[in-house]
Amino acid sequence: MVNATVRAFVITGPGRAEVRSVPAPVAGPGEVVVDVERAGVCGTDAEFFTGDMSYLHTGQAAYPMRIGHEWAGVVGAVGSGVDTGWVGRRVTGDTMLGCGHCVRCLGGRQHLCADRYEIGIRNGWPGALAAQLPVPARALHALPPSVDAVSGALVEPGANAVRAVRAAALSPGDRLLVLGPGTIGLLCARFAAAGGAEVHLLGRAAASLDFARSLGFASAWTASTLPPLPFDAVIDASGAPTLPARAVELVEPGRRVVYIGIAGEPSPVDSRELVFKDVTAVGVLSGSGGIEGAIERYASGAVDPRPLVAATVGLDEVADVLAGRRHPGWGLAPKIHVDPRR
Repeated sequence: MVNATVRAFVITGPGRAEVRSVPAPVAGPGEVVVDVERAGVCGTDAEFFTGDMSYLHTGQAAYPMRIGHEWAGVVGAVGSGVDTGWVGRRVTGDTMLGCGHCVRCLGGRQHLCADRYEIGIRNGWPGALAAQLPVPARALHALPPSVDAVSGALVEPGANAVRAVRAAALSPGDRLLVLGPGTIGLLCARFAAAGGAEVHLLGRAAASLDFARSLGFASAWTASTLPPLPFDAVIDASGAPTLPARAVELVEPGRRVVYIGIAGEPSPVDSRELVFKDVTAVGVLSGSGGIEGAIERYASGAVDPRPLVAATVGLDEVADVLAGRRHPGWGLAPKIHVDPRR
C-alpha cells in the first residue's frame, strides 16, 4: 500500500523554501484533520523565512519547518474520542496548544504554557500551508455559515485585535490611537470603531495610510502630521522599537497603553513615565481568548475583515510573498492569503 501524501510549503533555511510532498496527517486520539481552504501569511512567517525569528535562535523552532497559523478549513477526519459531528464542519482554531495539565493551563493561561506547541510556529507542530492540517479537537472553533473561508482565516489576527481592544478598556466616544496600520492595527481600528470609539492611526508609508483612509479612517497620520489630541488609549501594533516609549508619551494620564507589536530589537520603555502618568501597560501575546469574539463580530457583520486581503496565491507563490515580492496589481491591502489546494 502506498502511503498518502499532501503538498506542503516547507522552509528549509534562511531565504530557502520549496513545496514538498509530505506524509498526509492522521488524526490521533483527540485530534482532527482539517482540509485547509485558506491560510494567511504574516510578519512572523516572513521572519522565519529570513531567519530572523527569535524562536530559531532559542531552540523553540528549527528548519525544516512548515509555517501557517492563520487558517480555515473543513474537518475531514476525526481521531478516537472526538465527536464525529465535527466532520464536514468549517472551522478555525487556536494557534496555542498548551499541555493541558500545568498550573498555567489549568488557570486559563494555556497560551502561556511553557511546554506549548504553536501551530506552524513552535516546537515543530506543522502549519496550515498544506492541503491538510492536524489539530487537537479542543483547539477547534466552529464557523457559522455567514463566516466564509476568507474571513475564517482572518479570525486568528482578528482575535489578537479583539484582545488588544479589550485591554484598551475603551468606552463609546473614547479616542484611540493605533500605531501601525498593518493587518493587526487595522483590525484593532475596525473592532474599536465598531464599539463606538473615535479611531486615529499613525503610520509611515503613504500607501498604507491611503489604504486606511479607504476603509473610512480619515484620521490617518504620520509623525509630522499627528495632531496634539488627548488619546484615551494607545495600541502599539507597529513592531517599531521606538514606538513603545512614544505610546506612553501620547496616552492620557491614568489611561492604557497596549503592546501587541513585537520589535526585532529591544524597545525600551521608561518605567518612570508609566509611574508619573499612572498609566496601565498591557502586553498581548496571542489571540487565545479572543477567538469567539472575533467570530461573533464577523458573523454579525459588525466587522468585515475581507477588504484587508489583497490576493490569494498558491503554494508555489508563497516564497515570493515572504521575500516581499508583491504583484503591483494586488493593490494596497496588507494581507496575502494562500489556497493550498492550488
